Amino acid sequence: MTPTSTSPGLARFNALEEHAARAVLQEVCASTTWARRLLAARPYATAEDLYAAGDAAMADLTADDLAEAMAGHPPIGRPKPGDPTSAREQRGMAGASEELRAELLELNLAYQERFGHVFLICATGRTGEQMRDAVKERIGNPPEREREIVRTELGKINRIRLARIVEED
Repeated sequence: MTPTSTSPGLARFNALEEHAARAVLQEVCASTTWARRLLAARPYATAEDLYAAGDAAMADLTADDLAEAMAGHPPIGRPKPGDPTSAREQRGMAGASEELRAELLELNLAYQERFGHVFLICATGRTGEQMRDAVKERIGNPPEREREIVRTELGKINRIRLARIVEED
């Protein structure tokens, strides 16, 4: 496939009716503003164009938009029951000990009390210990700094989820 050719998954996404494309994008990111921006830019010539649009939309989200996006994510160590996406992304917790799970729950609650939202990290490829260490490191951040880290982590998650759409055969 050449850099300018459209993958079958991207072609399918471009061809979806607006309501179906909106539903797909809301599965990627719960922010309606983010989804609206990506919908408005369809069709995409390449996957990179889609990723760039996602990154640009993420960079422009307001604090309220970020809160809406974060609300779509379950706490680390507690993927949504029956949700294969959150289970796959939090696979690093699959073999975690009960002690580590309890520690993460306690840290998640402390983080949520401090910042008013779940601890958000791109969990794909991370172990339970790495996620625990990240919460410990980030809980002392000033709220403004943490908001920008969350924005970055959401962007990583969105790219991974968009790639799944583009790479579908």
